Amino acid sequence: MPLNISKITHFLRYARLCVPLSLALAMSATALAQAQTQATTARAGQQTQPQSERVETIRFESKLTGKVLPYNVLLPPDYHRAAAKTKRYPVLYLLHGLTGHYTNWLERTRLADYAAAQDLIIVMPEGNNGWYSDSATVAADKYESYFIEELMPDVERRFRTHGARDGRAVAGLSMGGYGALKFGVKHPQLFSLAASTSGAVSAASWRTEDEVKTTPFIRQSLLQTFGAPDHPAKVSNDLFKLVRELPSERLARLPYFYLDCGTEDSLGLLAPNRALADLFVERKIPHEYRQLPGTHNWAYWDRQVREILRLTVERLKPASDTAAK
Repeated sequence: MPLNISKITHFLRYARLCVPLSLALAMSATALAQAQTQATTARAGQQTQPQSERVETIRFESKLTGKVLPYNVLLPPDYHRAAAKTKRYPVLYLLHGLTGHYTNWLERTRLADYAAAQDLIIVMPEGNNGWYSDSATVAADKYESYFIEELMPDVERRFRTHGARDGRAVAGLSMGGYGALKFGVKHPQLFSLAASTSGAVSAASWRTEDEVKTTPFIRQSLLQTFGAPDHPAKVSNDLFKLVRELPSERLARLPYFYLDCGTEDSLGLLAPNRALADLFVERKIPHEYRQLPGTHNWAYWDRQVREILRLTVERLKPASDTAAK
């Protein structure tokens, strides 16, 4: 399939923007009230009683973070059938946003219904408010290392995934969209697709602490994760810097990128998403960018997760029966 450098819906050409964090993170605590709780009683490392035959919850004990970090797994309808016992599936890692939890995608969208027709394993991990990064200030908050070094190997031990780059994608909303795109840039050997909806793509792109003009909670979250402007944790997680300085010879190794944002996004994330798409064009990185009617809410993400599923199935290696080989 030929790669489109930029397939953009409702795209208007614009002068390159300087995107201050005060715009990109003009958030309110009310707008970020995504937190959902789920009572669990299983011991660490064991599976709880499934919510349905397609959903399994793993209570994973992370040695890197010193925390129990649960994750939900949505399985294909035929996964437990005898006829599929040697079948392996592509996997999509789907990340939540700031103040959210691993339960959000199943509780706040119709993801289970949308995925019912797909031969796809969907993993929804707990990322707390860690920006899917290793913290500059809290030694135990290693949310990037946990994801790459612990979560993914655990998923591939427990479930029948393809276990290879061409069968793996990562996507997310808001904070999770930032995390997904960052993982695609920093770990291109692991993913064929990295996708973001309403991504907080400039989370680590501020130049001075004075630019972090937002609510006290979000300011604390950003400074705790990324540290001072010159801290290595901030420099190594600045998505714009990573893309801008990526050596030309490494561009061909990148996954395919997808990003979208609502034209009425209430957190001011449209401009930085446009700017990142523009940078992808400048670097000739294959991607799709879309700006669509909608704001920063679950109605928008419920609609856009269908597009992420479509792209995932389209671009990943399909499920296959290993016994047939």
